[in-house]
Amino acid sequence: MNMTEYVFTPDLPVTLPVVGSEQRFPVGRVFCVGRNYPWPDTLGQPRQPPVFFMKPASCVLDAVGEVTFPSLTEEFAHEIELVVAIGEGGAQIPESQALAYVWGYAAGLDLTRRDVQRLAKRDGLPWEGAKVFDGAAPMTAIVPVTRTGRLEGELWLSVNGEERQRDRLDSQIWSVSEVISRISQSVTLKAGDLIMTGSPAGVDVLQPGDVISAGIDGIGQLEMRVGPRS
Repeated sequence: MNMTEYVFTPDLPVTLPVVGSEQRFPVGRVFCVGRNYPWPDTLGQPRQPPVFFMKPASCVLDAVGEVTFPSLTEEFAHEIELVVAIGEGGAQIPESQALAYVWGYAAGLDLTRRDVQRLAKRDGLPWEGAKVFDGAAPMTAIVPVTRTGRLEGELWLSVNGEERQRDRLDSQIWSVSEVISRISQSVTLKAGDLIMTGSPAGVDVLQPGDVISAGIDGIGQLEMRVGPRS
């Protein structure tokens, strides 16, 4: 049988650890939801259709050690998010069946060039310049759904011991089931896909040397230090 020959040796897949196992979870695509919690400027407003953007799998890494301070920004910002790991592919998934496609959950940071994002929003441009850079999506080990049970509790983030973000998971404007169903109307979800489900209010800037502590009740916690400017 002929073996495929490549022009160069392809990289190994990006993977995340799994709680209670020696196995690792291979990462496919990373879908992200913008503004999925009430913020002060949206309180009392009817919910709008969710906004989706993507990060490549190469942005994902284990949430340990140092956060790389990216180039091309003066406002490097943190966003703590619930990450949904998809274990079974599907398209046109009904909301009532969406949770059956979830393999597990993790806590993740959607790190952002906030000033670049602001300009992109102003000019109606894509967000990739703000959201995509090396180390832009640190994540904790994935907890299989067999261990988590029903998602409850809070997600939170502090910097140098001072709390900046905290909200309940059930405060999401669009639930996990709704988000999965919505994405699957647009593209076929595949095993290995991750969904970052939005961040609560309190997003703020980071400086070199800052220590980020964050977590989600029943899912995981992380602590990372911000490295020097690139």
